Amino acid sequence: MAASELYAKYARIWIPDSEVVWKSAELVKDYKPGDKVLHLRLEDGKDLEYSLDPKKKDLPPLRNPDILVGENDLTALSYLHEPAVLHNLKVRFIDSKLIYTYCGIVLVAINPYEQLPIYGEDIINAYSGQNMGDMDPHIFAVAEEAYKQMARDERNQSIIVSGESGAGKTVSAKYAMRYFATVSGSASEANVEEKVLASNPIMESIGNAKTTRNDNSSRFGKYIEIGFDKRYRITGANMRTYLLEKSRVVFQADEERNYHIFYQLCASAAVPEFKTLRLGNADYFYYTKQGGSPVIDGVDDAKEMANTRRACTLLGIVDSCQMGIFQILAAILHLGNVAFQSRDSDSCVIPPKHEPLKIFCDLMGVEYDQMAHWLCHKKLATATETYIKPISKLQAINGRDALAKHIYANLFNWIVDHVNKALYSPTKQHSFIGVLDIYGFETFEINSFEQFCINYANEKLQQQFNMHVFKLEQEEYMREEIPWTLIDFYDNQPCINLIEAKLGILDLLDEECKMPKGSDNSWAQKLYNTHLNKTSLFEKPRLSNKAFIIQHFADKVEYQCEGFLEKNKDTVYEEQIKVLKSSKFKMLPELFHDEKEAAPASAAPAGRTPLSRAAVKPAKSKVAQTSREHKKSVGTQFRNSLHLLMETLNATTPHYVRCIKPNDFKIPFMFDEKRTVQQLRACGVLETIRISAAGFPSRWTYQEFFSRYRVLMKQKDVLSDRKQTCKNVLEKLILDKDKYQFGKTKIFFRAGQVAYMEKIRADKLREACIRIQKTIRGWLFRKKYLRMRKAAITVQRYVRGYQARCLASFLRRTKAATIIQKFRRMYATRKRYRRTRASTVALQSYMRGYLARKKYRRMLEEHKAIIIQKHVRGWLSRKRYQKTLKGIVYLQCCCRRMIAKRELKKLKIEARSVEHYKKLNVGMENKIMQLQRKINEQSKDSKSLLEKLTTLEATYNSETEKLKNDVERLRMSEEEAKNATNRLLTLQDEISKLRKELHQTQIAKKTIEEQADVYKQETDKLVLELTEQNTLLKKEKDELNHHIQEQAKEITEVMEKKLLEETKQLDLDLNNERQRYQNLLQEFSRLEERYDDLKDEMNLMVNISKPGHKRRDSTHSNESENTYSSEITEPEELQMRTEEPSEKKAPLDMSLFLKLQKRVSELEQEKQSMQDELDRKEEQVLRAKAKEEERPQMRGAELEYESLKRQELESENKKLKNELNELRKALLEKSSPDATAPGAPGYRVLLDQMASVSEELEVRKEEVLILRSQLMSQKEAIPPKNTMTDSTILLEDVQKMKDKGEIAQAYIGLKETNRLLESQLQTQKRSHDNELEALRGEIQSLKEENNRQQQLLAQNLQLPPEARIEASLQHEITRLTNENLDLMEQLEKQDKTVRKLKKQLKVFAKKIDELEVGQMENISPGQIIDEPIHPVNIPRKEKDFQGMLEYKREDEPKLIKNLILELKPRGVAVNLIPGLPAYILFMCVRHADYVNDDQKVRSLLTSTINGIKKILKKRGDDFEAVSFWLSNTCRFLHCLKQYSGEEGFMKHNTPRQNEHCLHNFDLAEYRQVLSDLAIQIYQQLVRVLENILQPMIVSGMLEHETIQGVSGVKPTGLRKRTSSIADEGTYTLDSIIRQQNTFHSIMCQHGMDPELIKQVVKQMFYIIGAVTLNNLLLRKDMCSWSKGMQIRYNVSQLEEWLRDKNLMNSGAKETLEPLIQAAQLLQVKKKTDEDAEAICCMCNALTTAQIVKVLNLYTPVNEFEERVSVSFIRTIQLRMRDRKDSPQLLMDAKHIFPVTFPFNPSSLALETIQIPASLGLGFITRV
Repeated sequence: MAASELYAKYARIWIPDSEVVWKSAELVKDYKPGDKVLHLRLEDGKDLEYSLDPKKKDLPPLRNPDILVGENDLTALSYLHEPAVLHNLKVRFIDSKLIYTYCGIVLVAINPYEQLPIYGEDIINAYSGQNMGDMDPHIFAVAEEAYKQMARDERNQSIIVSGESGAGKTVSAKYAMRYFATVSGSASEANVEEKVLASNPIMESIGNAKTTRNDNSSRFGKYIEIGFDKRYRITGANMRTYLLEKSRVVFQADEERNYHIFYQLCASAAVPEFKTLRLGNADYFYYTKQGGSPVIDGVDDAKEMANTRRACTLLGIVDSCQMGIFQILAAILHLGNVAFQSRDSDSCVIPPKHEPLKIFCDLMGVEYDQMAHWLCHKKLATATETYIKPISKLQAINGRDALAKHIYANLFNWIVDHVNKALYSPTKQHSFIGVLDIYGFETFEINSFEQFCINYANEKLQQQFNMHVFKLEQEEYMREEIPWTLIDFYDNQPCINLIEAKLGILDLLDEECKMPKGSDNSWAQKLYNTHLNKTSLFEKPRLSNKAFIIQHFADKVEYQCEGFLEKNKDTVYEEQIKVLKSSKFKMLPELFHDEKEAAPASAAPAGRTPLSRAAVKPAKSKVAQTSREHKKSVGTQFRNSLHLLMETLNATTPHYVRCIKPNDFKIPFMFDEKRTVQQLRACGVLETIRISAAGFPSRWTYQEFFSRYRVLMKQKDVLSDRKQTCKNVLEKLILDKDKYQFGKTKIFFRAGQVAYMEKIRADKLREACIRIQKTIRGWLFRKKYLRMRKAAITVQRYVRGYQARCLASFLRRTKAATIIQKFRRMYATRKRYRRTRASTVALQSYMRGYLARKKYRRMLEEHKAIIIQKHVRGWLSRKRYQKTLKGIVYLQCCCRRMIAKRELKKLKIEARSVEHYKKLNVGMENKIMQLQRKINEQSKDSKSLLEKLTTLEATYNSETEKLKNDVERLRMSEEEAKNATNRLLTLQDEISKLRKELHQTQIAKKTIEEQADVYKQETDKLVLELTEQNTLLKKEKDELNHHIQEQAKEITEVMEKKLLEETKQLDLDLNNERQRYQNLLQEFSRLEERYDDLKDEMNLMVNISKPGHKRRDSTHSNESENTYSSEITEPEELQMRTEEPSEKKAPLDMSLFLKLQKRVSELEQEKQSMQDELDRKEEQVLRAKAKEEERPQMRGAELEYESLKRQELESENKKLKNELNELRKALLEKSSPDATAPGAPGYRVLLDQMASVSEELEVRKEEVLILRSQLMSQKEAIPPKNTMTDSTILLEDVQKMKDKGEIAQAYIGLKETNRLLESQLQTQKRSHDNELEALRGEIQSLKEENNRQQQLLAQNLQLPPEARIEASLQHEITRLTNENLDLMEQLEKQDKTVRKLKKQLKVFAKKIDELEVGQMENISPGQIIDEPIHPVNIPRKEKDFQGMLEYKREDEPKLIKNLILELKPRGVAVNLIPGLPAYILFMCVRHADYVNDDQKVRSLLTSTINGIKKILKKRGDDFEAVSFWLSNTCRFLHCLKQYSGEEGFMKHNTPRQNEHCLHNFDLAEYRQVLSDLAIQIYQQLVRVLENILQPMIVSGMLEHETIQGVSGVKPTGLRKRTSSIADEGTYTLDSIIRQQNTFHSIMCQHGMDPELIKQVVKQMFYIIGAVTLNNLLLRKDMCSWSKGMQIRYNVSQLEEWLRDKNLMNSGAKETLEPLIQAAQLLQVKKKTDEDAEAICCMCNALTTAQIVKVLNLYTPVNEFEERVSVSFIRTIQLRMRDRKDSPQLLMDAKHIFPVTFPFNPSSLALETIQIPASLGLGFITRV
């Protein structure tokens, strides 16, 4: 095919890019040979001219079609090159979140840096037993392939896991081992698989550390061999380790840590047992603080320490050894803190009593002085003598670090040896699977000895990988018989020779190490001299003389020579080792003792130490070789161990897992193209691609090719021979025959051919699509045009008519509007005039009144102002006068005061003289006397004046009174005159006012009339408006009522819905509880089977050890120990077992109650017959009296007859008396108070019998009186000459009549009975009162409840609707819960009452039996002899015991053998009635119940249960046998219920069936045992059904194309995929339906209950749906639009089958809902937000994880389909984040729904069942 055809316009290519390695572009111009530039357009729209290299003339690689992007297998790509591989991995990793991809035989695993839910046990079960190409890539698929090849090919397997640090190697290896442990289990009870998994925490703690690339980086390589026995169960394991990085013990780079175990110890320093280690924080120790990052995010070192110790315990490392390990590790930490002080340049010393060294010596058990000495000195030995030389501080530090590394390496070896011992199993190993977890190719800025060894190991592994890939390719070509030539592939043997051959790098290194003065520089010069310019793989750096470059298969690596010699030697001072060997600590010498025997100390590597393979067989002694082995270098040891590993791998079938680290920042799902390509080149993936591309990478079967490219063929090209058809088509499509080859079963294509054919196919489909679109669009547009034209004409017609009607309506409205306007304007104008006139008059009147009032107010104000002025002026004058007067008085006072002061002053002066006093005294006496006399005179005058005044006052008062009266009289007359004058004026004013008012009233009347008219109009208008508003309000009211009703209806519906949801939740809880019980029962059954197997093995071992012992026949073998009621032969145990059931079963036994009822009815019939007989005899007596006058000669015969009659009556009287006494005793002595309670069965029986006794006694008393009177009359009438016989009879009669004691006794008994009845009546009255009180209390409680309900209702009405519904539901739930509790209490009380009544009924039944015996004993022989004289026809009731089978006890084993163990279900199902064995067994049980033989019942039921278990264990894989015994077990269980005598089960019975009920035994416990057995059988039936359907489901539901031509087959890779084309032997949907028909017909033939059939069908459909959905979720090739259509069609066929079988209500269709929704999800649109919302609403049966998984896996089969965008998936996740569902991805296909066995009574009459002779049951007798 020419390049111009491929590199045409629009072709997409890859061009190199510095950032993303490869960038996609599209050709915008055709390429022509000779062009130097390609015209390209990048994805971002930029145009680019890409220059071609004129020397190489290589065109850029082409891009694969979109349909091939995201393939599971990289070899399925049409164009196999680096950019295609990188892009495919990126699409799967980023878009689809798929971390695993196949690349031929290699599984590429990309580390997602987050925990994914794809490693659960459900995923393991899904991959178990599947072909590798049938499922999506997974580490479990590789593990399953290795496991299957080991079992199929009888060849050991290896899984090689490689990759750089942080790529996930350890996790992948761990998951592989977990898969083996889960799938295979262990061959012993030692749980070896748990120990294998438990070794991981130990090895991770001592061998893993945090690096800058990985938080849990394995710093050593390991190869674990997991051993299997012949049954391919794990027997043990063995571990080999390589290259432990010892240098990490003493040095860590920044942001790195030492080994985890050190930090775990420091975190657990506070643990009591670690106190002696004297540990501290990790920052305290030098060996743990160098990296500066002692903590890992999300990791609790203390918890990890607990896990490590737990794993050590599980592996058998005792606590003392564990403490020894921790003691040594703590000593290493303290050793790192030992400090040195320099004395001079060549010597140093440790400070005295140095604390870290002291702790180290205490922990190691060595002497402080010796260790301190040898840490600062070394011993030099010559030929003649030995010298002790001090060392410098630097040398001492290096020696200290070397000692620490050496101790840790030996401890590491010791732990690995003990792990291997714990994993060792004495069971012979048949085969093994090895898991190699080894470092990948490494290249850093500075590469040293460790990187050199690692890359050397990868060179060897790459060589083995290339050879294996080439071998597989060669085998495939040879198998298909196509011509092939040798494929040129990279052979790295020259590079390996450069390293390990003679005079190779390792050889020269060992030679230099032996030199006395060997150095890294001299070794580098030897390398240059030996290899430089002699091989292209070895180079010398330009600017360095201490480095060299090796061209590895992955890349060039520059190694620095510095440190190579020292690391290769790994020197440790011998004296320090001797000090440690002399330790008192027992474990320490053991470490170095093992070293001397196995791996010498000096041979341990400097960087990573190789560990020898732990020998399973005893190792031979190597004492002779000790000295020579002691001198082996690290490189030599590593080379030897690597050769041993390669031999092991070459002897196994390898499986490759390449782990890729997507980025260096540990960011989840971030893809760094540069880092990924670097690792792909290093791990050999691209080499696999190159080898595949060199041959025929694309391979199709003929049928797949035909199905895919059928569109490229014409009808005449299609032949019956598919192979020839494909050949003919290919010859036309691809002219170059070298581009393809025809094999036996496949067509092989060169690279790019599939893409070319896909292009042709897409062009053909595109042309067809265009043609179809053209035709359909033309038809659609024509149809649309005709529809629019017809619609336009119709619209025009209606519009024109509408316009004409509108015009006429407009004209009519215009005319009417004009008339209305005229009258309206007239009315408005008149109304406006009247309103204006009235307003004017009103304004005038108001204005005039206003002016008058204003004038009056002004005059009044003026008058008031004058008055105010008058008063104010007077007040001012008075004020002024008073002020003046006050001033004058004040002046006078002042003057007088001044004068008085002067006088006083003078008087004071005068008073000082004596003469003055004398003058004063003389004058004073005279004055006093004068004053006294004057006072007397004045008092006399005052008295006289007072008398005059009194008289004058009286006179004045009388005169004043007269004057007042006169004044009053005058005033009255004056007022009357004034009033008359005023009245006249008032009347005149009133007349004038009345005239004015009349005039105003007339005016107002007119105004009011006008206003009334206006008001009337307004009122009418208002009424009209109110009427309209009322109508609207009514409408609103109706709408509100309707709305309220709808809201109430909605609330009711919501409440019903919530109630339904609550009911569903309760049902779900019940089903969960039932499922839990059935799971426990299943586990019990499994343990029981396990116990039986172990017992059989023990018996077999006993039989083997005792050859003379013979096995007994199976029918006589011991019964199963797990039956619920075994037969016990010892007397004591038999008595115990006989007593226990009576006590336990008495409360549940209804047979005695039924028997007692039957006996009571018989007594009533006998009473009636006796009453009839008595009446008849009375009639005879009357007839005898009538005939006595006529026939006196017959007196003797009549007397004889009467005597006989009397005897009979007396005997019956005695019988009733005895019965009365017995009942009285039973009631007074033995019956409990509850038994005589009203309403009790015993009470009713007693009452009936008492009534009958009373009646009988009355009758007997009357008869006795009549007979006495007759006898007395006869005695008087008969003369003394009678015969002797007559006299004797008469005497006997008289003697009997004298026995009045009997009558008295009867009378006393009747009185006692009456008393008893009276007491019972009082008891009943008290109980009635109590009941009345209880009812009143209940009424009160109901009232309270009603009030509470009303309160709650009122509260709820105040709440919003949502809260109201919530509160109502909460209240309803509370009420139902309380009711349930009350009902449970009532049920318990009723159960207790029933138990008591049953016990009482048993007592009454026993009494009745005794009374029957007493009746038979009371019949005297004379009575029996005398009866024939007058024969009486006594009817005898024959009891019917039909429907029972009788057998002998010794025939029971034969019955079980013929009816169960040797019965062929097919013959019974075809020829006999369904459930016949169950009916036969039940009829046997009925007979054993009839004869009241509890041992026989117990033995028969026990043997039946054990027999069914044995036959199911023997034929447990036969669906027909399991179905047969499930049906019969259920029928037997239904029979036990139907004939148990319980009312709940008897209501469907016929009267005849009710007579067949069990009478003596209550088998409720055995019903539970049979129910459990039925559950076990059902679960076994489901397992058998699942095993039969399992191989059919995936092929029939997913892979087979039911609708041919819908699904297109995509190209497959190297991994074989199951074809979707139905070949011979391939299961189809018809196979599944046929198998379902078989299951259904078998169950129907066996008479299985319809409800049980529905449950089986539901479980069957669940298995089909779950397995199909699980495979869909794990197969990317099945997630396409066309496959969704196929699935929906297949599901519709299954639904059609359900409809045909009338099983649509079985719930089976609902179990397919997740599968249906997954199919719909594949078919719906997946673009917009509306699509996302629709998907979220539609997929309610799928979990979020399942929906996202399907969207991620969705793969277009054709180019016309589109992939799901990442943003759309993010939208789905965002919308479903609130959904609370299970994070589990897969459905539990092993889930079994809880089964129930609804009661299904049989209408078959037991007495009609015939036992066929073919069953061999002739020893059974029908009763």
